[in-house]
Amino acid sequence: MKSKNLYNLPIEVKFCKECVISNQRPSSYPEFSHTKDRKGAKYINFDRNGICDACNHAKEKNAIDWKDREKKLLKLLEKYRSSNNSYDCIVPGSGGKDSAYQSHILKYKYGMNPLTITWSPILYTDYGYENWKNWLEVGGFDNISIKSSGNVMKKLTKLSIENLLHPFQTFFYGQKNLIPKIAAKLNIPLVFYGENEAEYGNPIADNSSSLRDKAYWTANNLDELYLAGISLKKLRETHNLTLKDLYNFIPGADKEFDQVDLQIHYLGYYLRWTPQEAYYYAVQNTGFKARPFRSQATYSKYNSIDDKIDDLHYYTTRIKFGLGRASYDASQEIRNNHITRDEGKALVAKFEDEFPDKYFIEIMEYLDIDPQYFHEHCDKFRSDHLWKKVNNEWKLRHNVNKTGTDD
Repeated sequence: MKSKNLYNLPIEVKFCKECVISNQRPSSYPEFSHTKDRKGAKYINFDRNGICDACNHAKEKNAIDWKDREKKLLKLLEKYRSSNNSYDCIVPGSGGKDSAYQSHILKYKYGMNPLTITWSPILYTDYGYENWKNWLEVGGFDNISIKSSGNVMKKLTKLSIENLLHPFQTFFYGQKNLIPKIAAKLNIPLVFYGENEAEYGNPIADNSSSLRDKAYWTANNLDELYLAGISLKKLRETHNLTLKDLYNFIPGADKEFDQVDLQIHYLGYYLRWTPQEAYYYAVQNTGFKARPFRSQATYSKYNSIDDKIDDLHYYTTRIKFGLGRASYDASQEIRNNHITRDEGKALVAKFEDEFPDKYFIEIMEYLDIDPQYFHEHCDKFRSDHLWKKVNNEWKLRHNVNKTGTDD
């Protein structure tokens, strides 16, 4: 029987010698290029010493002259600062710790007048909704909140699960593709996102510039776009979706930005980015509140808590790549010297096997998916080099604690 190794994954599983991430972690690439086979997909790089790019990037940050970076930020802000009290930049966000930090520091420390824009979660958690309200009311921000057509969102999310086992893809689409188009229409040419993806494992070279690559938010050929792993043409022909239905999800063409020289910057290029510090800042300044309980399959209470689908998203990354929520959280905290690698390994061992059942039935009912079918469907996305069935139970062949079936 032919071995099933999916997504162009590296066949030999290796774990970083400094954090708990493996070489199966995918690097970011434009969601609208995401097809079933993930041809051309790339994964986190390890150097010859067995250390991942994210850990090496974290060490490089120690050598950066952050005062000089702040001077560059001030120069950029002066160029775009409004002279008539109008909005002079856009901060996309949900009111989570990162967008709260970005918007607040830009407004109250650097004197900008940011317009915040929210692409609403698919299914708000109570905590996410309260944090969003506090962001605006306690933090003091104007906001445009966009809730896409429920039928379209539901259909695309269900198709994303069916074709890609990627329940969070529709949220990513709006967050990354719609905001630049709104900025252009409002003639606000400066947009700030938070941290560069190099913080988590994209190539270190990606952090050599403050600018977000236009390849992530522009596309000129509709025939080359995929949503939920399906070409736009097929979505229109077989799923009864029009371009109007899909407008919020697809990137803009270059011509949409002809009248405005849109600049999308990572604030984390200019100001040192530490998730835990952003959390403390948001608590103090915008009324951000962590969950009163830890998120399932990890130990954290404040990361990615806006959407009920967050937990399921991390479960599916574990199915596809052998890496779940605790691995991502622990790796980031190891890099920031908040925990040791041994502590991170223990947290992965304790929490990562947990199934996120808190919102599971509600999500399945929302999407009209039979829960048993979902579990059976997940098995189609397990690669043979990652998973082995033992006594009718799926086990990882390799894990960071070296207790996998093949370790």
